[in-house]
Amino acid sequence: MSMWLVIAPLLLMLVSGLFIMLVDAFAKERAELALVTSVAIAVAGAISLGVLVQGGAPADMPEVLTRYLASDPFAHFFDVAICAGASLSVLLAGGYLREHGLERGEFYVLVLFSCFGAMILARAIDLLSLFVGLETMSLGVYAMIAFRRTSARAVEGAMKYFLLGSFAAAILLFGSALLYAGTGHTDFVGIGEMIASGDAENRLVLVGMLMVVVGLAFKVSAVPFHMWTPDAYEGAVTPATTFMSVSVKAAAFAVFVRVCMVALGDESVMTASGWPTAIAGLAVLTMVYGNVAAIVQKSIKRMLAYSSIAHAGYVMVGLVAAAEIGAPAISAVLFYLLAYTVSNALAFGSLVVMGSRGKEAVHYDDLRGVGRRHPMAALPFVIGVLSLMGFPPTAGFFGKYYVFNAAVQAGDVWLAIVGVLASAVGAYYYLRVIVVMFMQEPEEDQVLAVPMKSGYVATALAASGAAVMALGMMPGWFLDVAIEAARQLLG
Repeated sequence: MSMWLVIAPLLLMLVSGLFIMLVDAFAKERAELALVTSVAIAVAGAISLGVLVQGGAPADMPEVLTRYLASDPFAHFFDVAICAGASLSVLLAGGYLREHGLERGEFYVLVLFSCFGAMILARAIDLLSLFVGLETMSLGVYAMIAFRRTSARAVEGAMKYFLLGSFAAAILLFGSALLYAGTGHTDFVGIGEMIASGDAENRLVLVGMLMVVVGLAFKVSAVPFHMWTPDAYEGAVTPATTFMSVSVKAAAFAVFVRVCMVALGDESVMTASGWPTAIAGLAVLTMVYGNVAAIVQKSIKRMLAYSSIAHAGYVMVGLVAAAEIGAPAISAVLFYLLAYTVSNALAFGSLVVMGSRGKEAVHYDDLRGVGRRHPMAALPFVIGVLSLMGFPPTAGFFGKYYVFNAAVQAGDVWLAIVGVLASAVGAYYYLRVIVVMFMQEPEEDQVLAVPMKSGYVATALAASGAAVMALGMMPGWFLDVAIEAARQLLG
């Protein structure tokens, strides 16, 4: 029974995807597909949460599973984060797709199968399962970006992501082949042990390591591998953008952390390869460029896309610190990603609710005066951007505090200072949205966005808003769970 509980979230995703596919093929009404999909994902997340609280998988798991997929608390922590983001995205889709005349059941199928791939990716402990999970997740996301088939912008964003993603996947696969050639192993533990023993072929390992890191940096939108992000975020329907920005990013960072700390975590490897220094450089570029580029955007979705890039830089600060102090920094990364998931879902969900048929709120001009005309619709967006900014007592404040504090503890004070200064720059464009919403009036001939009325969207906003405040006001329990997951990862 314990074994089945461990793999139940993955099986539930597959079975639900097949079920929704069949229902969509034969049903005339698709009104409840969003509810069924969201409940299925939430149940999968709840099962993972229960396993996480109980300490992870039993010791007698079959080798056919433990050879390729981890079932430790670290994996289940990310299962919860991935399922939370996916469930909220599906609820948003339940209102958005119908409101804008895009109600088609394949969207929910794509989310379920992409979520399955994301969970595989977060559990991956072998280069083979890493690649399978990555591509399973990515194929569904490519299709979700182009879901609005009549939009040239959506097709352009999907093509850019698909082409660049294919190159990045090829680079990662070639790097994996070099790591196998240099160590004789594809599992992360075996690779790490071979490198630490000095029996690995160093030149092949170093080149392979570089290529794998580049492939993963592409998935987390690290600069200079971020080129696809603004166009993909802007072109996709907003629920798909939400899923990309939270669940996909969480899964990519999960395997990024596992590769760096398990396969490449030996001190001799860090010294010889210098990967912590390289990632520190990526973190600085990502934080600075993401925040500066977000300032000049006229589209809210593009601004949030560059904001997402900047947040990837903050997470990498924690990854750099993990090379020195281990579990405390990894737990900060886990808490940050959970806080970012609910905060970003709240921000994008607010864009969904503030636009109705014929008028989607995606530009600053669309939000002029919304705070005065519809204060209850504007409030979730305010909470979301304040959390992304790191304003207390929201989840984002403690997320940034834990990450920057970990950098200070690791001796990377300069990196923490850069992160704080970059966050200060980010405060400008977050507060700018609030100013536009509450202190500016629309032009006389401007078509105004009218908030939609949807129980699905309202539920998603209420759940994500409550999570933002719960993480901000009671961070201790969540951080304790994250610390235990980090310790289990490092053995």
